[in-house]
Amino acid sequence: MMPPQLKELTVEAISDFIRTHVGDSKATGVVVGLSGGIDSAVVTKLCVDSLGPEKVLNVFLPSPTTPEQDLEDVRRMSRDWGTTLLVYDIGPLLKSYNLIMPGSECKEVAGNLMARIRMAILYAHANLDSRLVIGTGNKSELLMGYFTKWGDGGADLLPIGDLYKTEVRELARLIGVPESIIDKEPSAGLWEGQTDESEMGISYDDLDQVLSGLEEQTSLDVISKRTGVPMALVEMVSEKNACSRHKRRMPLIPKLGLRTVGCDWRE
Repeated sequence: MMPPQLKELTVEAISDFIRTHVGDSKATGVVVGLSGGIDSAVVTKLCVDSLGPEKVLNVFLPSPTTPEQDLEDVRRMSRDWGTTLLVYDIGPLLKSYNLIMPGSECKEVAGNLMARIRMAILYAHANLDSRLVIGTGNKSELLMGYFTKWGDGGADLLPIGDLYKTEVRELARLIGVPESIIDKEPSAGLWEGQTDESEMGISYDDLDQVLSGLEEQTSLDVISKRTGVPMALVEMVSEKNACSRHKRRMPLIPKLGLRTVGCDWRE
């Protein structure tokens, strides 16, 4: 089983998607949280190329665990691509939670708080300027539930949400994202030393092959045989995909009326 391959006309399709939905919403532009990683870099560059840099507001939201190199990378990309960049240290907000909420210093809780604080700031700027918040999640993360519900999962549009991580790397090279960003080890920076692959327990190269097999509704044993990924890892990916289903849905509602939102009343 081959890793997912970037499809022809991907750039054109995503660019049209961005222009259409931003135009239909009558928004003045977009807000993108630029972290210094590949996903947010790709999304920023796609928005710049689709809308023009004058309509793209980047916001960098470092925490006490954010590497200094990330700020340098963000400033360079914003300068080179002509976007407006704002920087807010979210450390004081985290400390406020620690003072009033016992247990909020636990690394998993703190990691989710960081993501939700960042989401709140991005939406505040969207409100101020009548912009849309553009999310940076990819298909690999969405299918694994590897995002914070109402945190980095909170956005108006997800331009790369149907691209696996390996496809995002291809796209990054195609549209001119710096090689140093493409080669950087993926990390949400939620705590010191945290990386995506170590936390998920599988490399993106293996993960995307397994997820592609699940997408094609291939049986788990066949996925393992075709990819060479151990059966235990294939089962782990399948289980995480199933257990995180609630994160990809709106809240469930018990059906009582003639038509129910999210059930048989679809927008």
